[in-house]
Amino acid sequence: MQEMEQDPFLCPFDLADDLSEILTDDFLGRLVDPNLEGFFDDPLFNCEEELSTCTDLPMMTEPFPDIQQQGEEDKTTGKTKSRSKRPRAPRIQQCPDQDTPSRPKRQRAAAQPKTKVVQAELSITQATGSEPSSAETAGLSTTPPRILHLHPSIQFITIPDTPSCQVVRSLRLSPSVITLPITNTAATPTYIFVPAGSPQFKPQVPPLSPTNGEVAPVQMSSSPRGSLSDTASKSLTHPCASPLSPGNEPSTCKESPLPQCPTVLDIPQDVKDYIQEAKAHMSQACQVMEAGLSLTSHYVDVPVSQRDILRSGKNINKALDKEIVIMGDTDRQKSLLGRSQVFERSNGDKPKRYILLLGNAGMGKTTLIRRLCLDWSTDCIPQFDFVFLLDSKALSLTDATFSLQTLLLNISSFAPTCKDPNAVYAQILAAPKRVLVIFDGFCELRDYEILLQTQEKDLVTSLQKDSKAQTFTVKQLYSAILQRVLLPGCTLLLSTRTRGTASQLLRRTDSLLEVCGFTPTDVQIYLSQYFTDPDLRVSALDCFKNCSYLHLLCWNPGLCRLVCLVLEQCKSLEVLPRTLTELCHQVLRMKVEKDSKDTNSQAETPSEISEKSVEETQTKSSSSSQMKRRNKNTHTRRTRGSKKQKKEKDDKDGEEMKSNGWEAVKTQERELLAQLSSLAWEGIKGNSSIVPKGRTISAKLKAFGQRTGLLLSYNLGTRQVVSSCESEDRRKTGTRETGEKRGSKGRTETENADASDDQILMWANPFLQSYLAGVHLSLSRTITDRAFLQTLPFQSGQKGRRRPQREELDLTQRFAVGLLFYNRRELQRFHSYTETTFRDMVASKQALVTTHLEGLSHDDLSPAQVLEACRYVYEASSSHGDGSRDSGSQRLVAHLAENLPEVLTFHGVPFKPSDVFAVQNVLDQGGDDGRRFCLNLEDSGIQISGLRALLGLNNINTYRACIADVITLWEQLEQNGEEALLQVTVSKFKVHPLKATQVCHIEHLAKLVNIHVHKRLSDSSSQCDSILAEGVPAVKELHKLELALGPEKGPLVLPKLWELLPGLHNLQHLDLENSTIGDKGAEELANTLVSLGSLEILNLSQNCIGDQGVRKLATVLRDLPKLHCLSLYSNVICDEGAETLAAVLPHMASLTDLDVKYNKLTSVGAQSLGASLRNCRKIKTLRMWNQCIPYGVFERLQQQDNRIQWQ
Repeated sequence: MQEMEQDPFLCPFDLADDLSEILTDDFLGRLVDPNLEGFFDDPLFNCEEELSTCTDLPMMTEPFPDIQQQGEEDKTTGKTKSRSKRPRAPRIQQCPDQDTPSRPKRQRAAAQPKTKVVQAELSITQATGSEPSSAETAGLSTTPPRILHLHPSIQFITIPDTPSCQVVRSLRLSPSVITLPITNTAATPTYIFVPAGSPQFKPQVPPLSPTNGEVAPVQMSSSPRGSLSDTASKSLTHPCASPLSPGNEPSTCKESPLPQCPTVLDIPQDVKDYIQEAKAHMSQACQVMEAGLSLTSHYVDVPVSQRDILRSGKNINKALDKEIVIMGDTDRQKSLLGRSQVFERSNGDKPKRYILLLGNAGMGKTTLIRRLCLDWSTDCIPQFDFVFLLDSKALSLTDATFSLQTLLLNISSFAPTCKDPNAVYAQILAAPKRVLVIFDGFCELRDYEILLQTQEKDLVTSLQKDSKAQTFTVKQLYSAILQRVLLPGCTLLLSTRTRGTASQLLRRTDSLLEVCGFTPTDVQIYLSQYFTDPDLRVSALDCFKNCSYLHLLCWNPGLCRLVCLVLEQCKSLEVLPRTLTELCHQVLRMKVEKDSKDTNSQAETPSEISEKSVEETQTKSSSSSQMKRRNKNTHTRRTRGSKKQKKEKDDKDGEEMKSNGWEAVKTQERELLAQLSSLAWEGIKGNSSIVPKGRTISAKLKAFGQRTGLLLSYNLGTRQVVSSCESEDRRKTGTRETGEKRGSKGRTETENADASDDQILMWANPFLQSYLAGVHLSLSRTITDRAFLQTLPFQSGQKGRRRPQREELDLTQRFAVGLLFYNRRELQRFHSYTETTFRDMVASKQALVTTHLEGLSHDDLSPAQVLEACRYVYEASSSHGDGSRDSGSQRLVAHLAENLPEVLTFHGVPFKPSDVFAVQNVLDQGGDDGRRFCLNLEDSGIQISGLRALLGLNNINTYRACIADVITLWEQLEQNGEEALLQVTVSKFKVHPLKATQVCHIEHLAKLVNIHVHKRLSDSSSQCDSILAEGVPAVKELHKLELALGPEKGPLVLPKLWELLPGLHNLQHLDLENSTIGDKGAEELANTLVSLGSLEILNLSQNCIGDQGVRKLATVLRDLPKLHCLSLYSNVICDEGAETLAAVLPHMASLTDLDVKYNKLTSVGAQSLGASLRNCRKIKTLRMWNQCIPYGVFERLQQQDNRIQWQ
């Protein structure tokens, strides 16, 4: 049945106790559906034999009031003379553990027998299996009554006969409907026969699937609560039964369990056919990655890593990139998940229903999603029957003419044509847990936050009431799905970047994943698959090995694709790119040159064809003349001579035309590139890669952008991406819209393409969009010096704080700085100015950049800004084609290296592999100037290879990094026999002071302490007598350890903490505040404190320590010779514990400060401590106030000894 609303369709009447006057033979004959011929012969309605074996089964429902009709048949007329009532049988007894209240029932005859079958003869009765009494059968006819045997799985449901209700035909039963008008009622009820669901303990719990616990389809389950009349709704579910599923035990109300009936019906064949069509269509559509690349042949399986959020209470509204836990390289490798594990639940965890997929630009989020869709099409993700891909580009459809059905079956990507959309949509609503909805193309977390804003109540009600109404916008439907208003049980997979805040989204997310980049092995695999020509592959790999910077850039799959484009022309390149600016410049130049050659070659094709046809005509005319055969040789020589002269003349004219044509083409290219650069900067400012529909773009510019592959035309109606860079492959397959010609006619077809309103224009590559935007900022005269200065990074004041956080803006600023110091001869393609004008403009903006960067106060910069400054300076100091370096760029490097702080920290700043090159460039320059640095790379996620590169510099005094990564680096150096570098990395490593904010920090410290104690890296490694003979210097120099995990995660690391503390002999400050160690933890701590003879400060505040814990600690605290500060603030110490402390205070000779505020001690304990304080001359302060100490007592103690304080 179709799902119905609860309140509007409640039946306003109660069924009469006696329907005998209504349900006559003639009446039923008129009202029963004529299509029900043979309905009562259905096996489901004749289950007498089966029911005879079910004596102990409880009834599935409460039947309607029992009615028995009596009468005598006239022997001559055959008509009924009279009818009399038969006493009713009592209703079925309910279970004693029934919790749901029922309506009061009328008193029934106590001696009324019961029956095991439901009988119907113009009435619906419930009898017993015993014989009726003689008094009851005295007036009965001798003709046996018509009996309707109902299977226990069949029940009556009453719904009002209103236009708003619709009875949907069951999948297994014939249309079984009986309409009965009831006297003096406002509505006519309709009785329908449906299979009964499994009995439930709680009416609001939906029936469960016997296979995987999914909610049964609407066609199979009973009506929603509140959509039936009181009498019928009571008869739906037995109150004492619980839903049956594989993990549930059947009801114990009776001795025998209820028979398990399937609660999820098979998917209709039409829907199955559509699913197979969708899989076949998606298998074809998802194959294409880029031009010439497919998932099957070029995909490199990149895993994802499980990430966590700090969730620091009030700070939850911070940007996600600041709140996300940054793991070290070693921990990241342990947290990797394969594609098959994306949707799998962890042991004991709830199913993953809200998954957030993170990744920077170009990391391959969309490619991974396509691969997941391809896996579904090959039945590798069997938990979903439907997969729908919703793209952010569909938000450009602002008309309120869509429904959820049209959104899923028409607008979603890769959706095939549906022959029976109503049946498919019904199945989607019936089993939402079998539906996967993917949101892709959202560049910012704030885009989701906007969609998660609370909608108007009327809109939510309208969506819930009828999601098939064609009155909603795509944005409203997206918002309703994300807020679980529609398809509440489906699984959501959302892809986005890490920039921006996401407080609402994080509250809903139960799985946070991040796409990992290419490893060096993945890069080799990608290059081997990309270059199919063996010779080209060998030459490309040889060139690739000689450029370490390109190795680091290839960590990003999107940049790896650009590197491959450059390596295709490696033989013609003198020097490979050494900066990101140079890489994007060469890629753009190759695209433009290829388009110029294609356009020029196609323009020459008609003249060649015309010349050839003239020659053929002349040859035919000369051979057809019979009278000139005798002068054939002479004519041939003359003809050849004339042809030669004509050819020389045509060649001369062709060269002039070609020269003029190239100049015209170059001029046109400059104009088009300038327009594209302006368009790219508009998109960067608007935080969008989609060209607004209101933006007027010439057909020539659109055609040029598509031919070069810079722009894509996305058709929302056909869901087909049209890219001109795929022209060669598309011309062969016939899928290209713009035709095969590249001449003037072909260009006209291209210009007229994409005229549909459903098509949108978007940038194909975020790096090239940012590069063109940088070209506009640095090389356009429309950008004044003042406007250019405002776009530079590190702006102070309100404007700087409000600048957009999008990643493309940072790239644009970096490109703008790099282009100003780039080879000017290479930049001629982007301008049409005179040499003097262009030189003056670039020099002016160079001076602005130099003044701006040199005027920064580097001590006031945050770690993220210091890293960004290193990136800008590296882009500006790029090597040119002739191997020289610009003097201005070298000046920037030297200035930055000279002014960087000695303690250079990048703590908490995500470190990309290419960032290592930028930082190394500045530190190396500082080493030449005699500068030395202390590096802090904790919580930066730097790869072990990058850590090794930085530690190889000679001007590094000390360094801090992830302990696990450092140990892994030591093990690698030991295996490779690099003892010199191992000695350096061991001696320069520091961990003091250590603040453990993650569980892994204590685990890593325990491993480091183990190496220190055993003086070897591992059990299998050889003992390093010269390096680790005296242990690890970092452990020996660790003086302060703070546990800052909080009351939830703190107890998780306590066992490891008790193990490692005895190895920290030089520890001076131990802070375990708010770690909930309790009395048991205090006892464990007391056992370890014996080894901490250097301990000076011990903070045990807010740890639920009571008298027993204090008793254990007191025996050890007295023996700590250097302990001068002890805090037991906000515990549960009572008078007994206070007396224990008072007894040991005189023996703690070094103690100067004791804090026992906000405990449970009363005046007795306070007086004990006050009396003991008189014997402790070295104690300077004793803080012990709490609400249990009377004010008068505390004031008197203060008067006696002024060292007793409130705070």
